[in-house]
Amino acid sequence: MILFEKVRWKNFLSTGNHYNEINFQSHATTLIVGDNGSGKSTVLDALTFSLFGKPFRKINKGQLINSTNEKDCRVELEFSIGTINWKVVRGIKPNLFEIYRDDKVLDQASSANDQQKWLEQNVLKMNYKSFTQIVVLGSSTFVPFMQLTATNRREVIEDLLDIKIFSSMNSIIRDKIRLLKEEIRTYELKKESLNDKVEMQEKFIEEVESRGKENMKEKEDKIKILNVEIGTNMEKNDMIQGDIDDLAKEQEEVTGAGNKVVELNNYKGKISQKVSTITKEHKFFTDNTVCPTCTQSIDEAFRLNKIADAQTRAKELQSGYDKLEEAIKTEQERERQFTTLSKEITKLTHGISKNNTRVSGCQRQVQELESEIQTLTSQLENRSVEHDKLTTFKESLQETYDQLVSRKEKIKYYNFTYGLLKDGGVKTKIIKKYLPLINQQVNRYLQMMDFYINFTLDEEFNETIQSPIHEDFSYASFSEGEKQRIDLALLFTWREVAKFKNSVSTNLMILDEVFDSSLDGQGTEEFLKIIRYVIQDANIFVISHKTGMEDKFENHIRFEKLKGFSRMSL
Repeated sequence: MILFEKVRWKNFLSTGNHYNEINFQSHATTLIVGDNGSGKSTVLDALTFSLFGKPFRKINKGQLINSTNEKDCRVELEFSIGTINWKVVRGIKPNLFEIYRDDKVLDQASSANDQQKWLEQNVLKMNYKSFTQIVVLGSSTFVPFMQLTATNRREVIEDLLDIKIFSSMNSIIRDKIRLLKEEIRTYELKKESLNDKVEMQEKFIEEVESRGKENMKEKEDKIKILNVEIGTNMEKNDMIQGDIDDLAKEQEEVTGAGNKVVELNNYKGKISQKVSTITKEHKFFTDNTVCPTCTQSIDEAFRLNKIADAQTRAKELQSGYDKLEEAIKTEQERERQFTTLSKEITKLTHGISKNNTRVSGCQRQVQELESEIQTLTSQLENRSVEHDKLTTFKESLQETYDQLVSRKEKIKYYNFTYGLLKDGGVKTKIIKKYLPLINQQVNRYLQMMDFYINFTLDEEFNETIQSPIHEDFSYASFSEGEKQRIDLALLFTWREVAKFKNSVSTNLMILDEVFDSSLDGQGTEEFLKIIRYVIQDANIFVISHKTGMEDKFENHIRFEKLKGFSRMSL
């Protein structure tokens, strides 16, 4: 149980640079009165600001600091839980947020948000919404339970019944489901990839094993054909080379014929010159009996001897000339044979060159085929490595499949758990268990306030209201005073439920202006009876601008404005 002890504040809203302080435990009932704007509701803002960092009313945080002093805004709240004393201090200009446990300030290293979360979850065990539903009932900015949305109604009841943990668990499960779905998608893609790898590896091994030897046989047969072709061409070259050798021998026999022809033609020219000289001499002595130069007579015997000698020499030269021409013809024929043989040798040599080109081409093909055979041989010899790869792929595939099955099984479990933890699951069953008690208590308090209706909340937290006169009502159909009675009955009920569940229990109840507008005289009297005789475990503070009710309360506090600042007096 949280025992609120006192709250004090200064430079907060209309309060100046002096502390206003309220002791929550001094009296069972306290009336706080004052004119409008006197600052009597400041206690609510100070209380919620100290606990949750925000005021009860709709006021911006920057507007909380006193507009005159504009600094040193400070609120201090003291309370105890069991044997531990707590103190929370907040301030603006300078900003301040301190939590004390047994007069020792806690570590300030964490952020203000983290400190606030820790305070709500580990110390108060409630948030702002649940706090306002069981501690405060206001008439202006406060939104009572019946005016909350269905979602917010559920949150309040879950807090009171201490089942909000299921929502947190559900959130964790939802995150796990999301992560599992992502993992499942990843493993599905991995499985597809490994399936493709296994299929490709199996086809590769099949090709290596089933077609490898066949391909090797085809290539070996082709090598044999090429080697035969190489041998044939080389044999042709040998035969051609033999022909070339024979022709070369023949060519040797006619080698030099051209030179001899030239030499013989030179001889032929010389003989022709001698013949020409002899012819001239023969013609001179034949035609002349007198020397044309000296006009002397030529001796006849000498002349005839010269003519006869010229004729003899001419015959000899002519005979040699004829033989020389015959020799020239012979050598020219030999020269033609040499040329013919050279052409034939060149032709045969070209044939050898073509055959050598074919041989080189065949040899290159043989080398390529032998390299391919070597690769195939290596693949066949190393197919165990490929089998190992296949085994590795299959093992990875099986492992991936197992992981996939495992996660699909896990996500089934999580989905089942998620369904249990949803609003319609375990939480609803717990709420259904307590709904009769809640409805019973609400109607009990309504009857105490002479409001005889049958109020019922269903599992969706929608109200059904029946009266002896009319069958069905809704909360909105009632007058403001009747709505006020329902709000009070719910407030009292939430306090009882919280106390019963030990989720949230506190000594403090603050009612803001519940008498000022809605409750009539009879309702006010019935309410006072309830807080005086029924609710005996709480320190109740009623804030009102009405006077004349001081005798109904053990204690009363008055707020008033003096020179623009709010002051309180006991």
